[in-house]
Amino acid sequence: MKPLDIAIVGGSLGGLFVAILLRQDGHRVRVFERSTHGLEGRGAGLVAQADVFAMLRAIGGEAAAEVGVVAQERIFFDRSGAIAHRQATPQMQMSWDNLFRVVRGGLGDDAYLQGRTVTNAATRADAAVLTFDDGSTEAADIIIGADGIGSIVRRAVVGGAAANLYAGYVAWRGLVPENTLPAEAAILLDRFAFYIAPQSHALGYSVTGPYGEMARGERRYNWVWYRRVAGDALPGLLTDRSGHTHPFSLAPGQTPDAVAAQLRSDAAALLPPAFAAAVAAEPHPFVQAIFDYEAPRMATGRLALLGDAAFVARPHTAMGVAKAAADAMALRDALRGGSVDAALNGYERARMAEGAAIVAYGRRLGAELG
Repeated sequence: MKPLDIAIVGGSLGGLFVAILLRQDGHRVRVFERSTHGLEGRGAGLVAQADVFAMLRAIGGEAAAEVGVVAQERIFFDRSGAIAHRQATPQMQMSWDNLFRVVRGGLGDDAYLQGRTVTNAATRADAAVLTFDDGSTEAADIIIGADGIGSIVRRAVVGGAAANLYAGYVAWRGLVPENTLPAEAAILLDRFAFYIAPQSHALGYSVTGPYGEMARGERRYNWVWYRRVAGDALPGLLTDRSGHTHPFSLAPGQTPDAVAAQLRSDAAALLPPAFAAAVAAEPHPFVQAIFDYEAPRMATGRLALLGDAAFVARPHTAMGVAKAAADAMALRDALRGGSVDAALNGYERARMAEGAAIVAYGRRLGAELG
């Protein structure tokens, strides 16, 4: 296939993966990212699946796989805080921030355009067009929507079937510098810890510091607390301290003080002491509502979807980055032969069943919560 002009909406890992692969194949790529401040600091640790390692080999980023923290075992608390069960299953949590820096470094600034908010995507017979919030437009041979759960490109691909389905619960999160954890939480370090109760799951693990620090005392502790929240209460929970309601999550610093205080009080009453101490140590807890989504198709005309723009799987699967990597490699392979139409149709056939299977797996894992 002759070199194409390809526009990618969304500059997180999925958008970067596909941009680097397609540039390697000689295509002209431009990534449009709405954030003006960059995406570093938004991730903690991730369990790298085989597709992530394959992607890193393909883009020359293997060194990123060496930066992380190993959880030496899995422990399961009872309500009192005693360890009810343990498994000797060492597992490395790769640094998301370091991975992002490595991958971002593989794409030049000329192809990564920040502060560009897309408001619409459209396809014609021989091209596709993006519209931005300032009224400007950009045309390309292909537009790839790697713009996540709130994808604009998704609406253009699937029409009225673009809405995410709320799963009935949220994930409260904290990312605490290890040297600020109280003594009661010391048992959590270097382990993958769990507490499972009716309609409530808590888990946590050690991750690197913000710049890949792996030494004790320089790392961070990542905790997650899944809790049921009724659908009609969700807008209130996702209203930030300035009164603005967000569709999917609140970032660190956006949670109202009274809500954060209630979370800490609930943790003291409901969680084992170590987890309650970790929750109390986070000054700015943040929250993510859990959704499912399965696209009825991944391509139409000159538009294609990738990663969470196509399939939103619950975080229990730990497969979000791997899914995006596999999509990116499949799309690259499809574009190596035939017409654009044939390539995008082939990409859709290659990835639809896998995306649906991952979403179904997430539903099974979260069944007790939702």
